[in-house]
Amino acid sequence: MMRDGASESQDDMGSTTPPTPGRRVLRRPLSADPGWWHDRARPARLPAVTAPGTIRVVLCDDHVMVREGLKRVIDGVDGIEVVASTSDGAEGIEATVRLRPDVVLMDLAMPGVDGVAATRRIAAEVPEASVVVLTSFAEEAQVLDAIDAGASGYVLKDASVDEVVRAIHTAAAGDSPLDPRVARAVVARSTGADPFAALSDREREVLALVADGIPSKTIARRLGITEPTVRAHLTRIYRHIGVDDRTQAALWAVEHGMGRR
Repeated sequence: MMRDGASESQDDMGSTTPPTPGRRVLRRPLSADPGWWHDRARPARLPAVTAPGTIRVVLCDDHVMVREGLKRVIDGVDGIEVVASTSDGAEGIEATVRLRPDVVLMDLAMPGVDGVAATRRIAAEVPEASVVVLTSFAEEAQVLDAIDAGASGYVLKDASVDEVVRAIHTAAAGDSPLDPRVARAVVARSTGADPFAALSDREREVLALVADGIPSKTIARRLGITEPTVRAHLTRIYRHIGVDDRTQAALWAVEHGMGRR
């Protein structure tokens, strides 16, 4: 019999030991969350930080298996990280505006906002992000619609893993990865078109400065835009005038009377 309302306690072996006189014994209710005390002691999780130089990618595809497969493959490649995986164009736009990735892998046929509409929005709102269409459609109409919307590259879904990874690197470097099977449509269209008509006023400004040998950093400062935006303009310029790199673009511009005279 214990006096003063004190209670007995049992040790792990089942033996009963009296409590210290005058000291109350507190028991945690059996129904309580067994992890409740850990939350206070556990250090807060820090957000993941992308390593400098890592290419940040947003995936946009309505097929779960495609997204999960791409994410596993890309995350296994050194220097590339998937920062968001989205299931339609609206989600892709939101993630791109919020995260400002280097590359967006964009499907075309999706419910709601499709890939062409999403590409057009991204090109307007986040021009420094290179959109690479990754789709099963190789028809000329779909290719040209995507390119006109602002896509930097176009790769088919039967491409190998190495080809997809190479396309990501190419787009992040400011160039235009095009599957050979769809490149013909782009070349055929550009052959008969007036390249100047396809260039925006800003793209003409950038091209004229390139013709003068001005580096991208200085171009960005002169025009009041960012260097990634300059690279995005150059990607579209290359596509419109049918060249592969900055040197060819500069020569083309000089031959067509752009730059200083």
